[in-house]
Amino acid sequence: MSAQRNSSTASRPRQGFNRPAPVRLRVGLIMRKGMDFGPLGDMETALRFDGVSLAPISTGDASLVSGGLTVLATATADDIASGRVKGVVVPGGAVDEAGVAQVKALLGLARAQGMPVLAFADGVALAAEAFGVAADAPGAVFQGGKVALINERAELSAVVATIS
Repeated sequence: MSAQRNSSTASRPRQGFNRPAPVRLRVGLIMRKGMDFGPLGDMETALRFDGVSLAPISTGDASLVSGGLTVLATATADDIASGRVKGVVVPGGAVDEAGVAQVKALLGLARAQGMPVLAFADGVALAAEAFGVAADAPGAVFQGGKVALINERAELSAVVATIS
């Protein structure tokens, strides 16, 4: 038996390799057709590494297909209203009237609940309009009438750490 353990060909578990971060909080990801996080890159993965579980929220049938895959919505506006999600993520995306109207309605609901809204790409402009503040950056966090700009990925972890 010890010969198997000492063998160079025996399989060994890789401790700590690609281990997911423990989930700290659940936020709603507003799905948009052609979702885009702008120059900051893949924010979905960055958020997951910071312990954020993303719950997709549909803004219509067109938003449910992402990269050729159908994504099932696991959260709704009721989750925002009841506090079952602790915030909302708004990526950039296609500008269709029905989808934008849904995004604005969800942003208004999040604002009314006092939830933080993390916006990226052209989602920043939509969130800024909903919160009545000015913001021009690749990413921003809106909460309580204030805005914190995100210009680099490293700033995201610090912002996410403040959400509870």
